[in-house]
Amino acid sequence: MKRNAFVYLFILFIMGNNSAVFAQEEALRQKHFNSEKGIMLNGYDPVSYFSGKPIKGKGNFQYKYKNTIYQFASQANLDKFKTDPAHFEPLYGGWCAYAMGAKGEKVEVDPETYRIINGRLYLFYNSFFNNTLTDWNKDETNLKKKADSNWAIIFKQ
Repeated sequence: MKRNAFVYLFILFIMGNNSAVFAQEEALRQKHFNSEKGIMLNGYDPVSYFSGKPIKGKGNFQYKYKNTIYQFASQANLDKFKTDPAHFEPLYGGWCAYAMGAKGEKVEVDPETYRIINGRLYLFYNSFFNNTLTDWNKDETNLKKKADSNWAIIFKQ
């Protein structure tokens, strides 16, 4: 009987700790992710990027994942996202990959300026005469390492 009580208490302890970790991650996402009123990618469908052309999502196809909302162009894309949300999320919280690598800064993006690298979505700032995707392409390996490091620091704060 004592063994069962111990197992039960252990499970409750683990669940409680996991809940605290999830709550902390959700708070960090809310603080650091590039979303407007909790909606990521300016309402663009994250799955559509992997089909070759970003498409605006619709309000009737949306899904809340770890305190951020994604919109989808179709039920099929929503269902696909649900199978592996982390795969479809933009890196660096949806901020400009170039700015994250070059300066460790959170800079707005043009949701139609992007690149898929090793199956992951990278977004870039693009306005008037400044397309940071062009600069990224010149030194991608170095900028990616720096962006990964910078984002890890920012996301912990």
